[in-house]
Amino acid sequence: MKSKFNPINQAIGSRDLKYYIFDWDNNILHMPTKIYLEKRTEDDNWIPYLVSTATFSIIRSDTHNYRAPGGDWDTAFADFRDIDIDDQNIFLRDTKIAVDDVVNDNAEGAPSFYRFKQALIEGRILAIVTARGHSPEVIRQGVEYFIEKVLNKSEKKEMISNLRGYLQCYAPDEQKETDQEVLDFYLSLNKYHGIMSPHFIEIMGLNSTSSPNTEIGKQFAIHDFITHVINIARMRDLNKPISIGFSDDDVGNVQAIEEYIRTTLISEFPNVKFVVYYTDDPNTIDGRKVVINGQLTLDL
Repeated sequence: MKSKFNPINQAIGSRDLKYYIFDWDNNILHMPTKIYLEKRTEDDNWIPYLVSTATFSIIRSDTHNYRAPGGDWDTAFADFRDIDIDDQNIFLRDTKIAVDDVVNDNAEGAPSFYRFKQALIEGRILAIVTARGHSPEVIRQGVEYFIEKVLNKSEKKEMISNLRGYLQCYAPDEQKETDQEVLDFYLSLNKYHGIMSPHFIEIMGLNSTSSPNTEIGKQFAIHDFITHVINIARMRDLNKPISIGFSDDDVGNVQAIEEYIRTTLISEFPNVKFVVYYTDDPNTIDGRKVVINGQLTLDL
């Protein structure tokens, strides 16, 4: 897929302000990480039951037949925290497995895989918002690995060119010498929210023993990102329409976000176009698109 703009267009100030918020598991990548549950048997006993995140999104409301081991959800999601396995962070290990499988044609990317790739090539400021409990630094490293392995030489060149065009037009005080400095600056503008992480719990203002509800946590993260990109636009004196796309494979999460946009965000940010993508069907590339506030005409 070819980018819709280039540095020449950026230099004359024609770049649109289009941003993205991506869930990670089963939206960008099919991660091998498993959730530790227990399943009720026919004779009312409980047996260990390992499930994928895709399966969990389907069965999580069935509390009669499935539960966390001994009711302990920290145990159920032990592999979704920042732990090391064989001296390697488990998120980075599983991200490398998932990315390498796609690159080597052993697996397909999740529905937003190519939209995420294109957003990176175009240098779109974006957010990763996941129910995992990893730190921003670790999630960022996962994004860097994706860039390193998925983008080919030509696509990386195009990405850096787009980023330099952005710097030249909108951030002349942030000029960078090397391509790595340009990439590092771009990655620093993005947001990486693992809503069950200690870092995210702290910025939400919760105490260390609390964990946010998944839907509420994602709402907080989305609001944080919208405020972030609007502040960047204001700092650069950019008076242009803004559009923000959100994609997630969990229907419950997307429905909650859609409702949050309709009841709260469109009144707080009336000049922003919101688009959500339901990516629960792995066979529908990019997911099912729903425009929440269609007063703008940007082609999300």
